[in-house]
Order: sequence, then structure tokens, then C-alpha cells
Amino acid sequence: MVGDQYTFIALADSAKAIITFRTGKRTRENTERFVDDIRARVIGSPEISSDGFPAYPWAVALAFGEQCKFEVIEKHYAINQSPEAARRYSPGQVVKVSKNTVFGVPAHISTSYVERQNLTLRMAQRRFTRLTNGFSKTYLNHCAAVCLYVAHYNLCRVHEALRVTPAMQLGVTDHVWTVSELVQAALTGVTQEPQGRKVGRFTVIDGGQNGG
Repeated sequence: MVGDQYTFIALADSAKAIITFRTGKRTRENTERFVDDIRARVIGSPEISSDGFPAYPWAVALAFGEQCKFEVIEKHYAINQSPEAARRYSPGQVVKVSKNTVFGVPAHISTSYVERQNLTLRMAQRRFTRLTNGFSKTYLNHCAAVCLYVAHYNLCRVHEALRVTPAMQLGVTDHVWTVSELVQAALTGVTQEPQGRKVGRFTVIDGGQNGG
């Protein structure tokens, strides 16, 4: 595979945890697979916010039906952009933001958390930095780098606002993982089964408490 690749990220706003992710072309097929995986990892009727990519409403409808509240936030950019800004990959100027409800009546709609997560990913991964020698050259290596980032972010990195890791906030683990633990789990494929009550095919995990 050659050319641009897109990283889809689903973020839980309260726990700041990356629920799932997918790296590939920004196509309808990849969008549907990404949203299907979200459906497999959450229960109930979640509130979902997304950007204005046209494939999202259809993918969410297929995966969730009416079992969610969904709104699209679309940013409109200035059409005229200087050639110098384009060469620097600078973002266009936002001139308007529109919110369109697709399903239900969401109480709180925002893409701010996931947009901040996108920045964190770019700051932590030189493979996303264009015009540098750290920029990814192969698809498989890029996917591996994203996987490593997500595992480290969820399990090893203490979130500044939570004072614990996102995995601890979800109750998936009771301590901050070391990089050694992360590598060992990756090599052996053995991880601790989270404790929780069973609801159908789901395991419900009580969220962790914020640290002091």
C-alpha cells in the first residue's frame, strides 16, 4: 500500500482512554470496520461525536441502529490558502463550525478531546511528522508504531488530568504498567483478565478512582 494513510481513533471522553483505532485508507469500508469495532467494545446507547467525514453517519447507523445518540461537527475552512501555507502543511483558517444531529438528542457533543488526542499522537510519534526522516516509509511499520503508542498511552502513561492511566480509570488494571510489562505482554500474548460482571457477551468494568 502506498500513499496517505489515516488513523481512526475512538476516545472515551471521561476516562480519556483510546477504545479502539484503525490505520488505513479513509474509505467507507475502513470506516465501517472501525465503527463495528466500537460497537463490539461498548454497551448501552453511547453519545458519539464525529467530524464531517461523509462515511460516518452510514457506518454508525449500520453498527448501532438507534442504540446511540450521534451528532456530526463539521468545520468549514477558508477556500483561499497561500501556496506557502500549503507547502508547510499548515491547516486552513476555520471560518465556521456547524453541528448536525443525526440520531437522538445528545446532551454533550464535542470533538475537542479526540482532537487533543490527535495532537498528542503527533507529538509523541515522529512518524507523523512530514518532511522529516522520521516520517513512516512503510505501511506495516507505521501500523506497528501506532499500536505501540496506543498501548503505552492507555497502560503506561499517567494522564495529567486523571492522575492515573486511562486503563486504571476504566478499571482494566490496578497499577501503572512499566514498559517491561508491556513488552512482556506483547511477546507472550498473556494479559490479566479484567474483573467485572458479565452482561451478555460483555464484561462491565467499574471505573477506577482518581489518584491524589
